[in-house]
Amino acid sequence: MSQGLALDQPRERRHHAALHGRDSAAAGRRHARTMRRFLPSPTRHRPIVTAPILSPELPAGAEPARARITAAWLRDETEAVNDLLAQATLPPAEREQVIDVAAGLVTRVRARAKDQSAVESFMRQYDLSSEEGVLLMCVAEALLRIPDKATADKLIRDKLGDADWKKHLGQSESLFVNASTWGLMLTGHLVNLAEETRRDFTGALKRLAGRAGEPAIRLAVRQAMRIMGHQFVMGQTIDEALDRCAKKEYAMYRYSYDMLGESALTSETAERYQEDYRLAIARIGARGPFANHTDAPSISVKLSALHPRYEVAKREIARRDLTAKLLELSQLAMQQGIALSVDAEEADRLELSLDIIGDVFAHPSLAGWNGLGIVVQAYSKRTPFVIDWLIETARAAGRRWYVRLVKGAYWDAEIKRAQEQGLAGYPLYTRKPNTDVSYLACARKLFDAGSELIYPQFATHNAHSIAAVHYIARGRPFEFQRLHGMGTDLYAEVIGADKLNVPCRVYAPVGTHEDLLPYLVRRLLENGANTSFVNRVVDETLPVRELVADPCETVRRFASIPHPRIPLPVNLYGELRKNSMGINFSNDNELKAAAEAINAKSGPWTAAPLVPGATGNGPTVQVTNPADRRQTVGSYVAADAALVDQALANAVAAQPDWDRLPAASRAAILEHAAEQLEARRAEFIALCVREAGKSLPDSIAEIREAADFLRYYATMARRLFGQPEQLPGPTGESNQLFLNGRGVFVCISPWNFPLAIFLGQVSAALAAGNSVIAKPAEQTSLIGYAAVKLLHEAGVPEAVLQYLPGDGAVVGAALTKDPRVAGVAFTGSTETAWAINRALAARNAPIAALIAETGGQNAMIADSSALPEQIVKDAIASAFQSAGQRCSAARVLFVQEDIADKVIAMLAGAMAELKVGDPGQLSTDVGPVIDEDAKQILVEHAARMDKEAKKIAEVALDPAATAHGTFFAPRAYEIPALSTLKREVFGPVLHVLRWKGSELKQVVEQINATGYGLTLGVHSRIDDTVEYIRSHARIGNCYVNRNQIGAVVGVQPFGGESLSGTGPKAGGPHYLLRFAGERTLTINTTAAGGNASLLTIGE
Repeated sequence: MSQGLALDQPRERRHHAALHGRDSAAAGRRHARTMRRFLPSPTRHRPIVTAPILSPELPAGAEPARARITAAWLRDETEAVNDLLAQATLPPAEREQVIDVAAGLVTRVRARAKDQSAVESFMRQYDLSSEEGVLLMCVAEALLRIPDKATADKLIRDKLGDADWKKHLGQSESLFVNASTWGLMLTGHLVNLAEETRRDFTGALKRLAGRAGEPAIRLAVRQAMRIMGHQFVMGQTIDEALDRCAKKEYAMYRYSYDMLGESALTSETAERYQEDYRLAIARIGARGPFANHTDAPSISVKLSALHPRYEVAKREIARRDLTAKLLELSQLAMQQGIALSVDAEEADRLELSLDIIGDVFAHPSLAGWNGLGIVVQAYSKRTPFVIDWLIETARAAGRRWYVRLVKGAYWDAEIKRAQEQGLAGYPLYTRKPNTDVSYLACARKLFDAGSELIYPQFATHNAHSIAAVHYIARGRPFEFQRLHGMGTDLYAEVIGADKLNVPCRVYAPVGTHEDLLPYLVRRLLENGANTSFVNRVVDETLPVRELVADPCETVRRFASIPHPRIPLPVNLYGELRKNSMGINFSNDNELKAAAEAINAKSGPWTAAPLVPGATGNGPTVQVTNPADRRQTVGSYVAADAALVDQALANAVAAQPDWDRLPAASRAAILEHAAEQLEARRAEFIALCVREAGKSLPDSIAEIREAADFLRYYATMARRLFGQPEQLPGPTGESNQLFLNGRGVFVCISPWNFPLAIFLGQVSAALAAGNSVIAKPAEQTSLIGYAAVKLLHEAGVPEAVLQYLPGDGAVVGAALTKDPRVAGVAFTGSTETAWAINRALAARNAPIAALIAETGGQNAMIADSSALPEQIVKDAIASAFQSAGQRCSAARVLFVQEDIADKVIAMLAGAMAELKVGDPGQLSTDVGPVIDEDAKQILVEHAARMDKEAKKIAEVALDPAATAHGTFFAPRAYEIPALSTLKREVFGPVLHVLRWKGSELKQVVEQINATGYGLTLGVHSRIDDTVEYIRSHARIGNCYVNRNQIGAVVGVQPFGGESLSGTGPKAGGPHYLLRFAGERTLTINTTAAGGNASLLTIGE
């Protein structure tokens, strides 16, 4: 979610210029344009039929098997696990048999571990376990990517500081290993350490680093990575990997080759990965012919590598393009006589992946080939229903699937995503043993389908899972799978006629060390958890039978099946507030319900001033849709000067009673309003889309933020205003501090967050005991009206909260110069804030409080230790989401020159994938700018940039979608210096600057010199760099290694400093205090006849 800017930047400034006696030609033009919007000519706005919101892009109905998958997205965990327990539980005698087999495996693995060489035991510890291991990998991962030596050396200094290592290196158990780790990292080979070094390892490490210097360490890390790479990657090229697998010691395994690489951000990268897969399939095939594709090597494909927009919002193009690409690869695999499996990815993409893989599976050109495979994740609540669907499609097509069952690799990211999105639950199980139970239940389902429909493949490094699957199979055909570099000892006890006699396929990554590392870090984090079997199998302190316990029995002993320390997303913030309710934009059931509700409430709307005892006689103003100016969305009646006076008189009279109402009662009203806002969100979504031109995700974020403000300020009012603070004093005296409302507050809010900032300001003023007069931005007067009506219905008295839409020159000026006003809360341009400040100061009246959140010239700084893909993803979101109309948006990207060419090329490629158009459709990335004035300023800026800067990219506009709206194509320019920008450009324009790694100080000084201090993004893996920027940049909100928009209420309190605002921060613990006055009460308690408490104190 997010906060916003600008009472129409220049426009509000023009109003105030006119209003403070500095009229201008610009103000005259603006006035003429406003007058044209008033009602007279009925012919100007014929009703235009605009596409309904959201529904045009939704699929029709789903067949029952697919509908069951979608219905299980957020299934209740207790109910789901109880179902699975019924399917996974074995009778007691059989359960013991399985445990015996598993215990035998572990005992033999532990015996093997004892005869290992130093290298093997080093590898075992490193085998994706220790915390140091993870840290080392992250260092190595970044080091291999950093092109310039200076940044690489900075990273080494940063990560080899003693703070991190003292924690890990003192533990005698793993001291040999830790020491070896560093020996390996620093010298490239394992070393036995002298006693003295063992005692003070950190000191020795620093001495060594000092003696060898960073360049030597850099070299050593690369050396170490070669050893690591050999352990975890089959080969740097497919031929190298195939040669290695042909060697005698590898011959007992089958192989599935995975071409390493992260998801594609650009079409060019996606095409390069497609070519890699084509080549790999041809090279594998060249080693044939193979007797059949079950015994043959296979290839594993990631759909995210093949398309830059593989996401539900882009389902039409993603499905079309990916089906074609996957079909081509499947046809090649069929020709070469090998199988092809599609890897599972994030929960959001599951159904889209089934569309694509299902289309390919049934394609007539693949008749007679049963080589297509799919991967399913046991941690997902939908997986049992996916397996049912796979069985049905196999039966319908008369073909067979390969199905690889894995535990799941994105657990922590999925939990975080569900919490951030405010989902009703989690798409996966919150406890690992629940996933283990699911694994066994799904295994049974796969076997029961019959081998003519499903050939099951079980990827696991867990001895109990191996033993249980082997038992459930009862001789039916299947294979095990493991990751290359992991579980070698365990599977040495599984394969072979004298063992369990089941074939095993190794998932073998192929790629350079640079590609290996992101993959490895994910494996490390996934298996490094101390609950991971891999980690515990050789821990002699853990009894064998405990290690191989039956997960069904473990789960039955839980008091709570869901994890008690992972609250449902709604309870994320505990006592502070409820987490607001989001929409899962990947769940078609939720989307269809939302579309229906939104389109039932899609206007037209009317609004008018809300002032008890008076009606507005101002002009009626037509409101049109920014995405299609031919469409009238509604109209509002503007307030006039007489109404302003009446509203002030009402507010003064109503405030004392509202202030005396207990804080808990005011808080209850605000919380009730939040519930009502969520219950009626469909209409507010329609209003945000049609009046403010907001995209659907932005509209939901807006409503969520508004609800968060209502609940947060309610909680803070209870805490701060609920009871007086008791102060110390001498005996016989009581001293108390009371907080109270200041009086009448005027809230002037912007058009870019017309609900969230509007309700944030209003609810804070109300919570503190003030009466409020709300003045919305003219462009979004319908939304403001609906919000005020909502608060009235929730219980705020009509005279306590009044609404005055209208021209800033009329309404704003009359309010800010009136002596009855005790305070103003304003969000908008810095110039307008100055004008308000002058108007308040010019009154001979009590000095008013001004809380202003104003403009910014927000930068993002990226050094060469940052991941280029991450920089580009975050820069695009920060600069172009909401058409760049956020006060937090990134306007300037500083990229270290060593990675600048790569980042700029990637930025241009990623921008080419953006779609500008109707904000009511999910596939739209960028909607319109708010009005013609805003667009004109951007057009003029672009014309100047075209002359003075170097254009990096401009997003293409489709005239059919944009001809009738105020659309402006997102652009990126490379500029020579920050001084090229004279003021904030409020729209989708990003300016890129190169900087030298040695000039961080100058970059921060330039940013501070702009005088603005709102948001700053930092992309760096170097803590020292992050800390330097944090402590030197004069910035309100700093975000590291993420985007810089979307401040969450109570989590990232929002607001700037210097020219960017007065503070305190909105959505923060000190905000309400600025709306309050303070009073003390001192009572001499002894006056009533002695100090009883002192006399009865006792000995």
